[in-house]
Formats: sequence, structure tokens, C-alpha cells
Amino acid sequence: MMIHLLPAETSEMTGPARLLLKPELRGKEKAGIKEEAELDDDLDEGSFLLCRQCLSLITAASERIDVDGAHQHTFANPHGIVFEIGCFRNAWGCGTVGSPTNEFTWFAGYFWQVVVCASCLTHIGWRFTSSEASGFYGLILERLIESDIT
Repeated sequence: MMIHLLPAETSEMTGPARLLLKPELRGKEKAGIKEEAELDDDLDEGSFLLCRQCLSLITAASERIDVDGAHQHTFANPHGIVFEIGCFRNAWGCGTVGSPTNEFTWFAGYFWQVVVCASCLTHIGWRFTSSEASGFYGLILERLIESDIT
């Protein structure tokens, strides 16, 4: 299994951005998901979605988007497992697994890859990409918790 995480260097991350780091790595030189400057632009005080398993920051509530007319969708995979997903523009706390495929895609014209929490590797959704439209993340809502960070 191959997992791709976005490389980053951090130095003394502060505020909500520190939640991107595992507790044992907070304040150390190398860890995280995005560059600190990018995180400062993306993360202000507000509501965030955390991995239910390890409480790592996955994305901000402000990253919610509508795809095919709705933010929330319910789908079943070929094995009959039903997932309720929410669509998000960005999900910094994720890593992708495997190569993109369009087999059994839930969104016409999109390829998908499994995404996992970058901290604990719990499956939390899919990354959808298309050559003709912007990509997005479909995150499994029951595997996330919402939290206000101030």
C-alpha cells in the first residue's frame, strides 16, 4: 500500500495549525502537512473537522462545497457498504492511497483515490480529480467530528 502525504517543513507552528502535527512532533522542525505560511492563510479561528479516531485536523468547515448540487451525498460501493460523504475543496490532513481510478465512480467524469488521515491512517474518504473540473475531497462524515478552535 502506498500513501502519499504532502511534504512540509514547520518551525514553531502556533494556533490551530499546530493541530496538524502529532502531539509528539509539535514544536519540532519537520512534520505536518502544508507549509506554515500556507496554513496561516488557510487557518483562522473558526470551525474545523477533525479525525474522529485521533483528533488530528483534517479540514476547515469553510472548505465545504457543493458538488452536483449538494454538499452531502449518500452512496453505496459495489459491496453494498453505504457512505454518507460531505464535499470539501481542501483537506490538508489527508494522504492519498493508490492510483486514481474511474471504476465505480460516484461522480461522472471524475477519478478517485482513497484518502486516509495523515496521522493515524484511518480511511476517511476519497479524493476526486478530473481533467475538466476542479478536484475535491469526499469525506465520510461519521469519521469526522466538528470542533471550534479559537
